[in-house]
Amino acid sequence: MFTGIITDTGTLVSRNAGQFEIACHYDIETIDLGASISCDGCCLTVTNLVKAENGETIFSVDVSPETLNLTTLDQWQVGQKINLERALKMGDEFGGHIVSGHVDGVAEILSKKADGNSHRFVLRVPEDLKIFIAPKGSVTLNGVSLTVNEVKDDEFGVAIIPHTFEETTWHQCNEGTNMNIEVDVLVRYALRANQVQGT
Repeated sequence: MFTGIITDTGTLVSRNAGQFEIACHYDIETIDLGASISCDGCCLTVTNLVKAENGETIFSVDVSPETLNLTTLDQWQVGQKINLERALKMGDEFGGHIVSGHVDGVAEILSKKADGNSHRFVLRVPEDLKIFIAPKGSVTLNGVSLTVNEVKDDEFGVAIIPHTFEETTWHQCNEGTNMNIEVDVLVRYALRANQVQGT
């Protein structure tokens, strides 16, 4: 489980078939094999660890064909920056919202504009996900917990404050950028409960 609060920005250093290697600033001594790390919102399992000469930690993850098909990971290029978050531990501050790391689909940025010190983005979601997007509700985009500002059919807007803009990969995002989206799990279960009660 995660909260959508990014704690590091990693770099994809290699990809070979279904195995990716990602460099990060996490202390190698604090990562166990089999640990879960959210990579641009996708929960992946650490399969190998190496300490680089520059002091960075390089961790390996295996990526299944299904994950490549349903997320943006198949578009990743060596050198690309990636939002990272370690799995939540008991007693950690819960600063975002409940995030499972199970990506629901890919959203596309339609527009980006400055709004004071912040930036406003409008995105389009797949048709089957629009029912889960609600004004003032939560959504996860590339691993970042955000509040939905407005919704119009399959489009919705979010505001990115300066800290988030600079400390995550949002400053690299532009019109046409694809992003991993995870809808609010509480909304998912609430809608499912209504469906069951209505049958």
